[in-house]
Amino acid sequence: MTMTERRADEDFLRQADPFRRELLAHCYRMLGSVHDAEDLVQETYLRAWKSYDRFEGRSSLRTWLYRIATRVCLTALESRGKRPLPTGLGAPGSDAGDELVQQTEVPWLEPVPDALVNSEQADPAAIVASRESIRLALIAALQHLPPRQRAVLVLRDVLQWRAAEVAEVLDTTTTAVNSILQRARAQLDEVTPQQDEVVEPSDAAQRELLDRYVSAFERKDIAAIVELFTKDAVWEMPPFTGWYQGAENIGRLIDLQCPAKGPGDMRLIPTSANGQPAFGLYLRDGEVYRPFNLPVLTLSESGVTHVASFFDTDLFAKFGLPEVLPR
Repeated sequence: MTMTERRADEDFLRQADPFRRELLAHCYRMLGSVHDAEDLVQETYLRAWKSYDRFEGRSSLRTWLYRIATRVCLTALESRGKRPLPTGLGAPGSDAGDELVQQTEVPWLEPVPDALVNSEQADPAAIVASRESIRLALIAALQHLPPRQRAVLVLRDVLQWRAAEVAEVLDTTTTAVNSILQRARAQLDEVTPQQDEVVEPSDAAQRELLDRYVSAFERKDIAAIVELFTKDAVWEMPPFTGWYQGAENIGRLIDLQCPAKGPGDMRLIPTSANGQPAFGLYLRDGEVYRPFNLPVLTLSESGVTHVASFFDTDLFAKFGLPEVLPR
């Protein structure tokens, strides 16, 4: 490698690396998998590095990287199906006493650690907007859209690109982009709640609710667990296909199906995913606690409205959670 080539490589890395987190968030919105998103960000940077000498600066480097990332994602989606949560399979809700059915072959939706995608901008408004754009409900809803609709909606409504810029990425016309966006918005409205329907508690109330959540589960206090949830709350736990609605039903599910026998059998370590509170939940195994599942919570002023509890324990490493806890 010549000195000129080495300097070009260093220049590329210096200018491109600050966009890595937001590109990971972009690929995650498109794919619904943190593992796939990381692979596609690597592919994006490899392609960009190889063609950096042909970057003419007609757009910003950030826009150029997003174009490459979007095309990489669309190519990847040609060979991938959607990543659902159990509620997205179309089956009715389950009763707590039903047999648990596990489908490990389904490519389930995955949560993303906030630490991997959080914007480093100090502007609080930008941080809030970034969190809203990776909410679990939104990512699950995006899975219902065909890949091109997904790309158009993310580029136009999340990144605020002009229709002409999106048309260039997709090799189409601005008229076609506007038509795709209209269809995507209509379909998304059918499967996702309106923003004003979900009002989060204040910071103090949220801390109090989360403290109660930890205490109730670590004691396996079913009555206290039931009190945490709203009347129509939903609990789902991929790779199990069932989903459960109603506070009483959720309480019975945990009472009947959770292998923890009583107080001290579970430990919860706080983390955050998709801009939402989450926990690494550990189950006692002799003298230690081992990873069991990773619940991601949606909160309202009235209580917990939704829990997606992910049983893929490989996610613990992604969240920087310990492999084992001492008793």
